[in-house]
Amino acid sequence: MTSRIVVTGTDTGIGKTVFSAALTDALSGCYWKPVQSGLDGETDSEAVRRLGRIEARRILPESYRLATPASPHLSARLDGVTIRPESLSPPPVEAPLVIEGAGGLMVPLTERTVFADVFQRWRIPVVLCARTALGTINHTLLSLEALRARSIPVRGVAFIGDEQADTERTIAELGHVRVLGRLPHLAPLTPDSLRRDFCEGFNMDDFREALA
Repeated sequence: MTSRIVVTGTDTGIGKTVFSAALTDALSGCYWKPVQSGLDGETDSEAVRRLGRIEARRILPESYRLATPASPHLSARLDGVTIRPESLSPPPVEAPLVIEGAGGLMVPLTERTVFADVFQRWRIPVVLCARTALGTINHTLLSLEALRARSIPVRGVAFIGDEQADTERTIAELGHVRVLGRLPHLAPLTPDSLRRDFCEGFNMDDFREALA
């Protein structure tokens, strides 16, 4: 079976896509975004391709492309699309596969199904991306509880933002979770700066073990 890892987050707009681009690049892997909401401007798949310098053939097509930039359940309703969560299955590839969710774990795909329900069915190891800013302790611990309540394997937490040593330590201790590393906010954000800071902030063995 192809090695796979899921990248999810505590919220939307925290940097999951940037992290996914760096991880896909570092693993020489493929990338898949099952559901894309919002098609104006650069999509997440396009951003990953650009920032990770990923070949087009390693960016797998989304299962659902929704025009409205909103929660998938609402975007699908407005677009007249029916999302069938049971049909979502990681596509077969011959390289490590990085799968990026949309928003947080409890983002609804339909009126009855959230992303965490799909991850529960997959049982693929998850990396939880969390911002370092105020409020992240609560959001991260709640997300960890949601993952464990569904017996979803948690590889660890990847922080994104400025260093907050006490916050990161508190989450590790109260959440009983491995801190994988931290990716700072990059200005400018370029493929070169992303690759450099990802390599400096993370140990790739942590991800390879999850993919074994």
